[in-house]
Amino acid sequence: MISDKDVARQISDLMLDAFNRIEDSCELVSRSVPQQEAAAYSQAADRIIQPIVLDLLEPLFARHPDLKPAHWDDDPAEEPSM
Repeated sequence: MISDKDVARQISDLMLDAFNRIEDSCELVSRSVPQQEAAAYSQAADRIIQPIVLDLLEPLFARHPDLKPAHWDDDPAEEPSM
């Protein structure tokens, strides 16, 4: 993947921002529209997020582990509910 550390950091920042914005949009939709619409939106968003994570971020973090966010590997199912 990307060997240059500075470029890798910039890519990580940009892709994490994209990931977070898509996640935020899913939260907004889930609070704002009927469940069926929210589910359809979430499925479409997943088709965008998966390549960002699997094809870009994971290989980048494998090469530059220090760029990986602290809780990146946490299982969301294990997070406490609010």
